[in-house]
Amino acid sequence: MISVLFVLPALALYGWLVLGSFGRAAQYSLYDWNGIGEATFVGLQNYLDVFSSPVRLVSLLHAFQLMGFFTGVTLVLGLLAAVLTRAAAGRRGAGFARAVFFMPQVIPIVAAAIGWSWIYSREGAVNQILNATGLGAITRPWLADPATALVAVGFIGTWALLGFVTLMLTAGISSIDPSLYEAARIDGANAFQEFFAVTLPGLRRQLVVCATLTIIAALASFDIIYMTTQGGPDRATIVPGVDIYLLAFGEQKVGAAAAMGIVLMAIVLLVVIPLQRLASKD
Repeated sequence: MISVLFVLPALALYGWLVLGSFGRAAQYSLYDWNGIGEATFVGLQNYLDVFSSPVRLVSLLHAFQLMGFFTGVTLVLGLLAAVLTRAAAGRRGAGFARAVFFMPQVIPIVAAAIGWSWIYSREGAVNQILNATGLGAITRPWLADPATALVAVGFIGTWALLGFVTLMLTAGISSIDPSLYEAARIDGANAFQEFFAVTLPGLRRQLVVCATLTIIAALASFDIIYMTTQGGPDRATIVPGVDIYLLAFGEQKVGAAAAMGIVLMAIVLLVVIPLQRLASKD
């Protein structure tokens, strides 16, 4: 009974901040409201607009495309970095390498966005490297070109998340029973066979956690994109998070923004819940 009394204030605060905000968003999504004047009840029209408006559908498509970078590329590179870090454990420079991988986690996103904007600019590091290697014909302002802006932003997301994923997977590898590797070597397994027979199965839960967090980061992405492209050029990098912001504060369509937010939350749950069930299986 006493323990319940200690938990009640936290539950009340959670209910007010999270559940209360969700309830208000669900209520606003049923109205046509500019945030100031009188609201007009429109029922499910805002939700129908989400699935009928090309702009809304394109933003959702871009979010799923970013998953390829935020989740796919990041997990592959994180796995490679974690395996190499384990192999180099105890050697000179291993600690420095881990610090370099984790550095993006401690850099403010505003500073990172400014830095990447310079890197991708016409005179930035990417184009300078291309010019130096004889590939000057493909140089361009990468964030200002609709054909490359989304890919460029995707690699920024990979860079930002790689340190966290590497750290998680490195910790997961260190928790795998060394006797499993010894048994695999006795059976004649090489390094690749050890990876697929021991390391990868042993990292299942860590991989699910990393996949869950990176998928959420992709679907709910806002800060990186808003600070670098603001959804442009020509909506080439528009994603639900930026679209919601522009709807609410740019077009004063609070109801439409709330409906888009509810739909985005439902999509995140539909993607994440099966992953959590996978992690809970033995």
